Amino acid sequence: MPASATRYLYVARHGEASADETELTERGRLQATLLGERLRDTPVSAVHHGPLPRAAQTARLIHEQLRPGTPLRVEEHAGDYVPYVPGPQELPEDSADRLNAFVEQALDGDRTRGPELARTALARFTGPVGGDAPRHELVVTHAFLAAWLVRDALDAPAWRWLGLNHAHAALTVIRYTPGRPAALVMVNDTSHLPPDLRWTGFPPELRV
Repeated sequence: MPASATRYLYVARHGEASADETELTERGRLQATLLGERLRDTPVSAVHHGPLPRAAQTARLIHEQLRPGTPLRVEEHAGDYVPYVPGPQELPEDSADRLNAFVEQALDGDRTRGPELARTALARFTGPVGGDAPRHELVVTHAFLAAWLVRDALDAPAWRWLGLNHAHAALTVIRYTPGRPAALVMVNDTSHLPPDLRWTGFPPELRV
């Protein structure tokens, strides 16, 4: 049987973006830089990011803080899309209307492309890796894919990506060890950010 080793997947939402989402704000750039400083001594083997400017800029700022020569890769499946569209019988009755309205608002009209990309993301980013050395990878993405990866790690129902929030430049770490279930090491951690840069991207009522 081929050897396999543990994968550590670091997942981060992009930093705070401008109103038109074409670039990071000054606060967003600082969030990204501070996250990069936090990861500086982590043996990150590659940085993957989505193609949109806010994710690409965040990834570049993080990348500047990492070891020289770390690959920086833009990948469509690390982008911003609806990963799963729930069927009418899947959602809890008391919240189905609200959740369906959210999905409809977020969809770009193509109900198949997002799920296809989500399946590719799971195949590319999750599970143990080949060989006998642990691998550490960073994915700089958006709230929907971050939620999808956390849902998958918990083996939760597919619709359960809905309702999972992620702060800008927060860090989630998932460990995939051979022969064991995926483990959430940390979720939405913002300890690398000063108080005034935490919780951006979260609804005000959820900030504590």
